[in-house]
Amino acid sequence: MIYLKLFWSFIQIGLFSIGGGYAAMPLIQEQVVELNKWITMTEFTDIITIAEMTPGPIAVNSATFVGIQVAGIPGALVATLGCILPSCVIVLTLAFLYYKYQGLAVINGVLSGLRPVVVALIASAGISIFIAAVWGGRAVSFAPSSINFVSIAIFAVAVFVLRKWKLNPIYMMLGCGVVGGIIYMIFPTLLK
Repeated sequence: MIYLKLFWSFIQIGLFSIGGGYAAMPLIQEQVVELNKWITMTEFTDIITIAEMTPGPIAVNSATFVGIQVAGIPGALVATLGCILPSCVIVLTLAFLYYKYQGLAVINGVLSGLRPVVVALIASAGISIFIAAVWGGRAVSFAPSSINFVSIAIFAVAVFVLRKWKLNPIYMMLGCGVVGGIIYMIFPTLLK
């Protein structure tokens, strides 16, 4: 039964995650954290972080990690298959149709209409992960004791460096991971 639930959850994610892996994050969060409660928001944030660091699409990596956590290796295979199956079918169909009808104004209109939605999905996922990083999955409060200022500082420096110098994201993640590891080893009480 768990395999069927995993497959159905990730087939929905694969079917409706228009815009790629980042756009799929709110869908993954809804399925695995909120509806099925397979993992917590903190675990979801960790899985997204690991999925981002490993090669391959973030949605597929997330499906694999969630599947293995919920039902071992068979769960990983089922979740991954559920995630990629809709894309394979849809891409093959759309490639055929786009090649055949690429000059139609309605096709260009649909694609232009989908772009803002993709941006909104990515922003929504980013805000959810930011809240989990800064408040650790607790309710948002602006009391200084509930805010993880180290996370805010690392976030601010990372955004600045990425925007100013266009540093490779892999180097940025490695650097921030090392900095976070050092800070929390020296000051373990800062970890919330």
